[in-house]
Amino acid sequence: MKFTRKANANWKGTGMEGTGKISTQSTTLDNAQLSFKTRFADGVGTNPEELIAAAHSGCFTMQLSFLLNEGGFTADDLNTEATVTFEDGTITLIHLDLKGKVPNINAEEFEKTAAKAKEICPISKLLNTTITLSATLVS
Repeated sequence: MKFTRKANANWKGTGMEGTGKISTQSTTLDNAQLSFKTRFADGVGTNPEELIAAAHSGCFTMQLSFLLNEGGFTADDLNTEATVTFEDGTITLIHLDLKGKVPNINAEEFEKTAAKAKEICPISKLLNTTITLSATLVS
């Protein structure tokens, strides 16, 4: 399977006082605000690190679902929070915090499957940073 996806960013002005907009092909993001404040403070809008966290948590969680299905399991609920750490101009860490409700699987198998999903998820393979994972099976 091969496909492409697109997004577009536009910026006007200086890095600190300028403003930008970002849009995605699906229009889920449609001229979403991007600025110094949305990236480095608490402004309204989005930022590259937040978008990486969203992409990584979505990719990992979907990959895990596929792996669980291959093992004969179907998740009732998988919830992954990705935390991206930006430090001195570099993304130094992404932590994936997974909580899953999966009938008939034991904690060891769940953690093993989650670790494999972390390694083979296309976004994990793309990123050049440390990626950590905590996986909790809930009932």
